[in-house]
Amino acid sequence: MADVGGIEKFFVKAFLNNHPGRPKRIVLDLDVTDNQLHGNQEGRFYHGHYDCYCYLPLYIYCGDDLLCAKLRTADADPAEGVTRELERIVGMIRNRWKHVQIVLRGDSGFCREELLRWCEQRGIFYVIGLQRNTRLIERIKKHLRRSCAEHARTGLPARRYLSFYYRTRRSWSKTRRVIAKAEYTEGKENPRFLVTNLPRERRSSAQKVYEQQYCPRGEMENRIKEQQLYLFADRSSCMKMAANQLRLWLSAVAYVLMNELRRRALRDTELAEATCQTIRLKLFKIGGLVGVSVRRVVVSLSSGYPYRELFMTAYRALRASQPLLC
Repeated sequence: MADVGGIEKFFVKAFLNNHPGRPKRIVLDLDVTDNQLHGNQEGRFYHGHYDCYCYLPLYIYCGDDLLCAKLRTADADPAEGVTRELERIVGMIRNRWKHVQIVLRGDSGFCREELLRWCEQRGIFYVIGLQRNTRLIERIKKHLRRSCAEHARTGLPARRYLSFYYRTRRSWSKTRRVIAKAEYTEGKENPRFLVTNLPRERRSSAQKVYEQQYCPRGEMENRIKEQQLYLFADRSSCMKMAANQLRLWLSAVAYVLMNELRRRALRDTELAEATCQTIRLKLFKIGGLVGVSVRRVVVSLSSGYPYRELFMTAYRALRASQPLLC
């Protein structure tokens, strides 16, 4: 029987114990993706956006560090259960770093009153996408026209940023600050919105909040792709959902180990920012001869192996490093 609580704590502990110093500020990224199903697995549902039967796992990252990989059914709202996971993760983080500033970042699927209010009550900042609607479009109509005129004149994408206060008619309990991007590109309007409770500062313009605070969340999608494409996080072929959750955790642990390999053994090498697949192909999938005697097992690698020096650099760095603490 898997120790669910222990496994979930492992990812946060690995992040805390191997993070240098006491950061003043950290950003937690939220996202969901699809684990496509091809059988009659427990919890199987059809998802219209992904156009398939799938699970809908929730991921929480801090930079390159994975903090949560929670398998969920596809009929769940993207924000369902997020506050429960954040309560656990944020509690562990603040227990170690009491005064760290935490910023929560996610797309419009997480723009829910429950999550926004939860952040506000706990002193957590958020920058979360906001689904467009006619009222929001009307607020930036003048700026969209100006962007359209600039695009027609230059032929290049044109955008303007602005900030205003807004409240939904029913779902929000209060007025909140919205950042808007009035963009015209490829011959059509592309308005985007986000909601935030970041403090307004003189140097913190609407453009900086959008481009520097919100847009980097796209990097998280690359981390999810690494897991799904190269570490087999989307393999959910067991009939029971609990078993598929264990498979997801095994993939997540593999990602943690690969990330530590990049951080400890491959730093300052050509593979310092390589994907998991590149590392597997160049350092792990090596042909060799295994000789077994009474006293030892000898692995002989080819003298013509092209990444021999890189392999030995990583080997020496691993031998000199401290074990992964968790």
